[in-house]
Amino acid sequence: MQPQKQAEEAIVSSFNQTDHHDDREEEEGPDHQSAFSLTSFLWHGGSVYDAWFSCASNQVAQVLLTLPYSFSQLGMLSGIIFQIFYGILGSWTAYLISILYVEYRSRKEKENVSFKNHVIQWFEVLDGLLGPYWKAVGLAFNCTFLLFGSVIQLIGCASNIYYINDNLDKRTWTYIFGACCATTVFIPSFHNYRIWSFLGLGMTTYTAWYMTIAAIVHGQVEGVTHSGPNKMVLYFTGATNILYTFGGHAVTVEIMHAMWKPQKFKYVYLFATLYVFTLTLPSATAVYWAFGDQLLTHSNAFALLPRNKWRDAGVTLMLIHQVMILLKTLIVCTCCFLAILPLR
Repeated sequence: MQPQKQAEEAIVSSFNQTDHHDDREEEEGPDHQSAFSLTSFLWHGGSVYDAWFSCASNQVAQVLLTLPYSFSQLGMLSGIIFQIFYGILGSWTAYLISILYVEYRSRKEKENVSFKNHVIQWFEVLDGLLGPYWKAVGLAFNCTFLLFGSVIQLIGCASNIYYINDNLDKRTWTYIFGACCATTVFIPSFHNYRIWSFLGLGMTTYTAWYMTIAAIVHGQVEGVTHSGPNKMVLYFTGATNILYTFGGHAVTVEIMHAMWKPQKFKYVYLFATLYVFTLTLPSATAVYWAFGDQLLTHSNAFALLPRNKWRDAGVTLMLIHQVMILLKTLIVCTCCFLAILPLR
């Protein structure tokens, strides 16, 4: 552990020796250059807490509503085990990514490379440490993941709003939200997501505990059954959906790069995952306990929970949060596709 600690201290010191101007910004934050203002409070986020809010709000969104469905495919015990396993595995992966990012950035800054107007991407880290072949692999993976992630988020938005207003079909709602989310070009980077990450986590927290309380108050439906896993394909599908909850590492580097002191990211993802457990485990367990196998034909938990103002509030909040997650995804997705141009 001692050699690793010494290496880390050397890496951290390289940040401080590269650019004294950036160092002062890291130490004192954006308020060093100007007096405190509401704009800087809401817009400039680079602290450890900002990174934690970004990670926690980014991990769970629409999937929160489909985890009870996954439990009906996997069974109660497997659902809990897979959540814990994937959460721990995701945290370990994020830890490794953070170490590689700091190593890559320290090397580049020793070469007097400035990142003041550049956001480091995951495929750049692979390129710097492993070579161009791995850059191409990482870029292809990121583009694929983010492209399909954007599509999933759009479909999720349409699915949620349909429970409030069914005057338009889900495909039309998808087109509408796709057009609205093109406004992502006005948000520069994750550094400017402070207030949105804070609000987003509050929205998912409300929805998760609404689902938990509503399911317990509703009680078990008459003749409820919990058959658990009865088909291998359903078991695999349920496990994959849970993996998606804790597998959003394509944006980890961007969140880290937005920090004033990225070397402090090491444990941020772990603590974010622990908080997400307090949302996903109670809500998925309670809804599956109440409705059982009915969830096999209702992938969205809102479809079974009684319609009232509390449910409508949850639908609305998840819809807003979904749009925020989509904006984040589209920002990184756009950067990745633009990065393909030099390869042509």
